[in-house]
Amino acid sequence: MSHLLDQPPFAARDDAALLAELNALTRWHLDGCADYRAVWPRWNGAATIDALPWLHVGAFKHGAWRTSGESMKHQRTLASSSTGGSASRIALDEKSSALQARSSGAILAELLGPEQRPLVILDDVRSLQQRGEVSARVTAAMSLRPLASEMHFVVSAAATPDAVDWSRLAAVCATHRRLLVYGFTWMLWTAWATAAIPAALRDSLAAARVDFVHSGGWKKLEALRVGRDEFDRALLATVGPGSSVLDFYGLVEQVGILYPLCSAGFRHVPRWAAAIVRDPWTLEPLVGEPGMLQLLNPLAHGAPYHSVLTEDLGRIASGACPCGRAGQRFEFLGRVPKAEVRGCANV
Repeated sequence: MSHLLDQPPFAARDDAALLAELNALTRWHLDGCADYRAVWPRWNGAATIDALPWLHVGAFKHGAWRTSGESMKHQRTLASSSTGGSASRIALDEKSSALQARSSGAILAELLGPEQRPLVILDDVRSLQQRGEVSARVTAAMSLRPLASEMHFVVSAAATPDAVDWSRLAAVCATHRRLLVYGFTWMLWTAWATAAIPAALRDSLAAARVDFVHSGGWKKLEALRVGRDEFDRALLATVGPGSSVLDFYGLVEQVGILYPLCSAGFRHVPRWAAAIVRDPWTLEPLVGEPGMLQLLNPLAHGAPYHSVLTEDLGRIASGACPCGRAGQRFEFLGRVPKAEVRGCANV
């Protein structure tokens, strides 16, 4: 188990400790995954984090990457479909799942507080019932499970997110005054922010403290010309004092690592992860300039998705963040031009 998880998620990072874990994990994957070894046949250790090997995110759409080894037990497959029809398929295993749950739980508890409360999920419960495969939407929702005293799926059909069972939500509000509400960004807007919430329920919500959590892209909202400030205002207008909206970025290829957006507009990197920005043409690492994001963490044991070069653009920031958090941070700048729109969020 990664000892790095024993520290607060946004404390200053120990680069030497993280590098040691990532070197050891890379060797584990080279020994246990022939396909990965074929990509990096001559790799023999990295002296710096930016020298660690990686796989392009597209590799997970074209192969079933798995690492075998002693006590390795693979479970279901995590799938993220794209609007173009291809999909990333990530092999889940017991050890990685345990580490990833600890990671997401620690990050969310730091941001939202550790106390448990009812979790309202704007999705269809049938999304949990697929055999052998779990969707990215469900996985993102389940990252909040450590903070949930109970869970309520309140959308009757995922294809129609405005079909909310308001009576079920009213029953929750009748006995609780603090809630977690999770939805992909566009679903939260459609199912809640612009919905005709019944008047009696509106009165109950106005007395409740609600922490909204969302992830996924903004493509559909950009088409509607909905900005982040309008999005947050519309949600908070429906609930009581002390409520909040948390936006996090993450990869389906790297479950358990969440990059929350702070009040200053930066994505913060947990101390047990790292972000590198690379020049799209030379792949040289950049600081203070825009480039392609590479994301790393030591939590992935069942397949070599511990170091992924994405098709997302970012810029590493230096110095202290105005929000007060320590550790690494970056600006998220969108997608690489002409990159495939990734559809786990149905953006």
